[in-house]
Amino acid sequence: MAQDGRLIEEQNTARRAHILNMQYIDTTKMPNRQLYLQFLSVTELHQSRMIPLTVEQKKVVFGVTNTTSQATMKQIAQRFSDYQIEFALISDAGYRDYMLLYDPPKKVVYEDINIKDTATDEGLVQRVSRMLLEIRPDDMLAYLVEQAHNLNASDIHIEAQRNEVRLRFRIDGVLHPIGTLNHDRYRTLLGVIASAGNISSADPDAQQGHISQDLKMADGRVVKVNVRLETVPTVNGVDVVMRLFNMDQDSYSLDRLGLTPEERADVDAVIEKPSGLVLVVGPTGSGKTTTMYSILNTLNSEERKIITIEDPVEYQFAGISQIPVDTNAAGNDGSFASKLRAVLRLDPDIVMVGEIRDNETAKTALQASMTGHLVLSTFHASSAAAALVRMEEIIGKNPLFVSAIRLVMGQRLVRKLDDALKIQRDPTEVELRKIYEVVSGFPESVAKPNLEGLKLYDAGTSPENPYGYSGRIVLREQFRMTNTVRNLLENPPETLTAQQLEAAASKDGMLTMEQKGILKVIAGETTLEEVYRVVG
Repeated sequence: MAQDGRLIEEQNTARRAHILNMQYIDTTKMPNRQLYLQFLSVTELHQSRMIPLTVEQKKVVFGVTNTTSQATMKQIAQRFSDYQIEFALISDAGYRDYMLLYDPPKKVVYEDINIKDTATDEGLVQRVSRMLLEIRPDDMLAYLVEQAHNLNASDIHIEAQRNEVRLRFRIDGVLHPIGTLNHDRYRTLLGVIASAGNISSADPDAQQGHISQDLKMADGRVVKVNVRLETVPTVNGVDVVMRLFNMDQDSYSLDRLGLTPEERADVDAVIEKPSGLVLVVGPTGSGKTTTMYSILNTLNSEERKIITIEDPVEYQFAGISQIPVDTNAAGNDGSFASKLRAVLRLDPDIVMVGEIRDNETAKTALQASMTGHLVLSTFHASSAAAALVRMEEIIGKNPLFVSAIRLVMGQRLVRKLDDALKIQRDPTEVELRKIYEVVSGFPESVAKPNLEGLKLYDAGTSPENPYGYSGRIVLREQFRMTNTVRNLLENPPETLTAQQLEAAASKDGMLTMEQKGILKVIAGETTLEEVYRVVG
């Protein structure tokens, strides 16, 4: 295709030369090109838009383009009056090829960003910002994604401010400044992102998109880009968040979710059944999608038909039929529900709905879970109990609700202490009081941890890891439909609250995310501050 485009450009240039009664030279037919540095400097070559092509004794042929002015050609003829000067029309592509010989592009060294630099190296932001000005526009996207992957970042945040555009990576749940761009350069990057993600860079509304492609950088490296885009116009420009996804299917497994033996037993008992509704709840960035895909990938086998309905399809897995849904398109408000009804006619064993957002989708999912299908979905709620209350508000009093719900998993991600750096200390009175308060609320069926001689840990520091954390762990509460919970839902008080449901589940052995977090603190895996930063 590129060769065809070049051929067409040369043909058009030849026709224009004929119209102008000028000599035409096809530079693609000049394999042995010589550089004549004695006539014009590199700056003059750029400004005049002409190239000395051949020199024979006192005859010089300059190649000029459609944009070379007559005045410039006249000045060159007068300047080199001792020579016989001729001008030949060449294509813009031919001129660019020659300029790569006269003025080869500077070799850009793609500096790797280190996690320690984001905290201790004040010059890092300046160096990365300077490099982003020098590299090719389409390399900016590939470079940022590559560096984010190297740092195990979950998101890239691009934020338009009044005087500049700020770049930050979210690493272990915390944002770190990486670089800045001026607004002109950012418009170029935004154009690359918009084109790759099939969105508009000038839309006045918030948009969602997805980029899944391989980008080749100037140094020959190929970067696999798989991100979900979220854009929103602000007073200073468009803000962009890119959520990174891991393309390795083997990474999504229940064995890698960090489930405790009790949590794994609950999940296994539920997903082994042929029907029911499983919800994974939590805010954006709490790992809901990873949990969902790990369950699906574990269930993925030759004996099962699995279909997903997603907006957008974030991970692509072999053996699973995945259906994209654009819920932002005009008239597509109920597209999840309509697609779900269509999917059920395909006789699936397992269905995953990306997110339950409305009454119609909720009701359809409940009906599907009662007719021989295992239905999995995500839901935005602060806790498992709050999710059930919200679901009941959405669908109203529905007898199917209690029978359909099998498991609700509420989760958060907290940073894990670096075992090589953490510093042991005695807890304060306030900390001990808080820990005793939470532990005293443990269900009777759950053994309480021994708090005698309790030691807590703080995050240490090192030049390699100034933050003292390494990776994240999950705080997960698993709300099962036990007899106590079922009785409360079937015979609810006039106003059913999340606290009442949580208390009922606790009687039957459920530990809340706060209680799971305290256990992680007691085990020395994280800090109290980190738990309450995330759990609230």
